[in-house]
Amino acid sequence: MDVLSDVITVLRTGEPRSARLEFHGPWGQWFEPFPGSAGFHVVLRGPCWLLRPSEDPVPLGVGDVVFRPHGGPHALADSPTPAYVGPACRPDDARRLQRYANETIGSGGTSVTVTLCGAYEFDPGGGHPLLDALPEVVHLPAHLGRNPGLRSTVDLLAAELAQPRLGTDAIVPALLDTLLLYVLRTWFDAQPVTAPVGWAAALNDPVTAAALRAIHGDPARPWTVAALAAEAGLSRAPFARRFSAQLGQPPLAYLTWWRMTTAARLLRESDQPLTAVAARVGYASEFAFSAAFKRRYGVAPGRFRRSTPVG
Repeated sequence: MDVLSDVITVLRTGEPRSARLEFHGPWGQWFEPFPGSAGFHVVLRGPCWLLRPSEDPVPLGVGDVVFRPHGGPHALADSPTPAYVGPACRPDDARRLQRYANETIGSGGTSVTVTLCGAYEFDPGGGHPLLDALPEVVHLPAHLGRNPGLRSTVDLLAAELAQPRLGTDAIVPALLDTLLLYVLRTWFDAQPVTAPVGWAAALNDPVTAAALRAIHGDPARPWTVAALAAEAGLSRAPFARRFSAQLGQPPLAYLTWWRMTTAARLLRESDQPLTAVAARVGYASEFAFSAAFKRRYGVAPGRFRRSTPVG
């Protein structure tokens, strides 16, 4: 699996939720902060404004996509200075944001705006640095959102939410994951290829990207810096400097971090014995695995498993 797909698969927890919202003006909708979550809005019809505390209002038009990777507070409204914003919406509000929903807010008025919105919950143990590096708001104007795959996914999702049918329960979560990947891909593609550091630079650098693919492809392998450098086609010292400069941590530190993140998913989503989980992330000893896991999450693997539901 490629790095971006792997990150989303491992970090996302539970079912994503989504809604098709039709606003009749005057209107405003406040979205409360919710750390550990991410969300998006896609404007399907009519203009609106994105409002954030202490930030300038941002006009949005049909086809614009807004992704909020860190769950920050914000509002959508029909003007930059709305008289009314509410009621508040939270990503965990099952009443208002179900696995899929279709809701009309307000009535009358000549201003009608239709949006798709969705929410994802991520591993409470900590986000991936790839997501941590994203800005508070990723705004893809319509000209960037014209990516054929992104537009097709939006169209399919809008149709399913407008008229749920047999199979919608399976189709909508798959489309939401697909949409998230397209949004991230489009944003990364839009970053300058000359950026010297950061995840956009790392994924575009054949050396660092090769090492990341090796780690994600086989985290159980007893990797050394020399072995990863060989995968990347570079000698040991230059490879280690390049990896650390771009991603802010040495190769083996990232390897350990990814192993523990993968182990947390296995503990949440399976009933495999600890020895099997340890082996799948490169530890021959359950004791060594437990010590490494506790350093990362602050609790032993068994207690972590008991505190989270099996998926």
